Amino acid sequence: MKKILIVDDSETIRITVSDTLQKAGFLVVQAIDGMDGLARLAEHQFDLIILDVNMPRLNGLEMLEKMRADAKFAAVPVVMLTTEAHFALIDRAKKLGAKGWMIKPVKPENLVAAAKKITS
Repeated sequence: MKKILIVDDSETIRITVSDTLQKAGFLVVQAIDGMDGLARLAEHQFDLIILDVNMPRLNGLEMLEKMRADAKFAAVPVVMLTTEAHFALIDRAKKLGAKGWMIKPVKPENLVAAAKKITS
């Protein structure tokens, strides 16, 4: 079973995304921000990380930078899931190796399709 980490400071988003992915057959772990996400990453191996941008303590792009700087996590696929649509942020995420950028609210079928494609 493929394991996905959802990192988002919105409990509503975490629950919605988790429910959608669990119904599609994924094992899901949640984190409340980038610091929590890095802690979960150290505890588990993930096939995909779904990462919000705007979060307290450590935002999604900062978490992604820290992941890419660590050989253990450098290859873990990341999809950004955010309300942000600024080109500069999208470009920064792509340069850090993000596999995709999805705008909230995302259609459940699009989320599942992306997760299946990236983890297959």
